[in-house]
Amino acid sequence: MTRPLRLHPDRLFPSDPTQRGIARALYAEIGGLPIVSPHGHTDPRWFAEDSRWQNATELLLAPDHYVFRMLYSQGVALDDLAIPSRAGTPATDPRAAWRVFAEHYKLFRGTPSRLWLDHVFAELFGFDLALEAATADLYYDRINEQLATPAFRARALFDRFGIEFLATTEGADDPLDSHRRIRESGWGGRVVTTYRPDGVIDVEHEQFQAAMARFAELTGEDVWSWRGYLAAHRRRRADFRAAGATATDHGHPTARTANLSAGEAEALFGRIASGGWDAADAELFRAQMLTEMAKMSVEDGMVMQLHPGSYRNHNRALFESHGRDKGADIPLRIDFVEALRPLLDAVGNDPRFTLILFTLDETTYARELAPLAGHYPCLRLGPAWWFHDSPEGMLRYREMTTETAGFYNTVGFNDDTRAFLSIPARHDVARRIDCHYLARLVAEHRLEEGEAAELARDLTVGLVRQAYKL
Repeated sequence: MTRPLRLHPDRLFPSDPTQRGIARALYAEIGGLPIVSPHGHTDPRWFAEDSRWQNATELLLAPDHYVFRMLYSQGVALDDLAIPSRAGTPATDPRAAWRVFAEHYKLFRGTPSRLWLDHVFAELFGFDLALEAATADLYYDRINEQLATPAFRARALFDRFGIEFLATTEGADDPLDSHRRIRESGWGGRVVTTYRPDGVIDVEHEQFQAAMARFAELTGEDVWSWRGYLAAHRRRRADFRAAGATATDHGHPTARTANLSAGEAEALFGRIASGGWDAADAELFRAQMLTEMAKMSVEDGMVMQLHPGSYRNHNRALFESHGRDKGADIPLRIDFVEALRPLLDAVGNDPRFTLILFTLDETTYARELAPLAGHYPCLRLGPAWWFHDSPEGMLRYREMTTETAGFYNTVGFNDDTRAFLSIPARHDVARRIDCHYLARLVAEHRLEEGEAAELARDLTVGLVRQAYKL
């Protein structure tokens, strides 16, 4: 017998009746506020072309590494899920791939992916039966039917979701054609880019040389000289600002920064440019470039984001067969206190500078990040990220940071997703968890209800607009 699908109105609220009632009242005030999404990885071509997706597998399964990493962990081959490899998209029938997904849907019990997907299925597509093997074809056919309608084109969904602002993320070697087309289309949706220069900073990346060639072509600078290289970054940052960007993003392996003398920096770049570098040089160059990017943020006002601490592509065989971003990234232990000192010594007290810090190492919240953000005016804490943007992860984040950094040294929520349809679900989870946490403080007489209501709104829209200069 198939199971019903129902989203409980009190989901994620406290089990204690008093706290649950407070959370319910707080959520009623903020649940319908616009979505502000200042950091993510949706494809700007969707909005430039007002795309229509072809089928459920293409939209909900193949792009979502949260989903297929769980399936892979249970022995499901990526080829059986129609996940593209280096050799191209496998010949797997999309319906067959969806059936495999449905047969294994129980693997997601208790996970945030289950919360997000059930929200999409119920709220967006109107299902009242749960996804399982017996309903796989029902889901596939109904989703495909709706995707063929004008209401499910990218711009219509953007408006339906109530998105006020959406930032994508592009590399320094991206020509930004999609963002140009969005602006020229006359459509009113606010979709902007974010400057992500990792591809021309991480010399260990396998596509570094190709990215540098495009970087040179787009800027007209001699990117293999230190002065020309820095000038190229300034030109590209200006291009990104013209395309609406208010922020940069940096996904380095560590949070290490450096502040070398001009001569030392030029000599280091000489080794990078000549190919005579080693692993220590590669790490030092990434460290120096974080400080260079911070100094440029002081100049041009762009907010800087740092997302360190992921061991990328841990599964070597999978990387060789299917490439990057296939669910094999693993969190690392990381240091912020010593790592950030060179950068903070250089620009940490400049009122024109904002640096938003993220971590995959939760042990740093109370020990390092909250005390740093609770002191340096330039520092803000990004929300629970990636492996931790779960109900439990969000609660741990609040519990470990609020006592030292408070609420107003944080920046609200951002979804950091490639899965466009999950954006409303992810923001809804964050809003419910914030109401959960605030309700506890009210019940313990640590906050007045009016204060909690004001905080709930700030955590939903106020802090993110302020932090990202919106």
